[in-house]
Amino acid sequence: MGGLISMYAICEYPKVFGAAACVSTHWPGAGSFANNPLPAAFQAYLKDHLPTPRKNRLYFDYGDQTLDALYPPLQAQVDEIMKTKGFSSANWTTKGFPGEDHSERSWAKRLEIPMLFLLKAK
Repeated sequence: MGGLISMYAICEYPKVFGAAACVSTHWPGAGSFANNPLPAAFQAYLKDHLPTPRKNRLYFDYGDQTLDALYPPLQAQVDEIMKTKGFSSANWTTKGFPGEDHSERSWAKRLEIPMLFLLKAK
């Protein structure tokens, strides 16, 4: 649940964490089941707590295998919230990685992507 805690950290402490890499963010919060209230709760939280896009950067990504197979439609909903809150390609990105799963092996293969995005000069 590292992606979720990274998102929470920047939302709650944007002056401490000016950027967050939310890798394979587990938007379902639990398994996939009918009427799961957790994705809507996470989205409501973001609507109320996202920091200013002028001073903060967020990176999201996901694969499409194992647990990550649940993420694309939920990430699309989060992406709409990001746009509504004023985030743009200058301070936010979401990337999908076809064929990748929810594992340290997959995350290690793409680690440089969020690092370069988050650490680039403003």
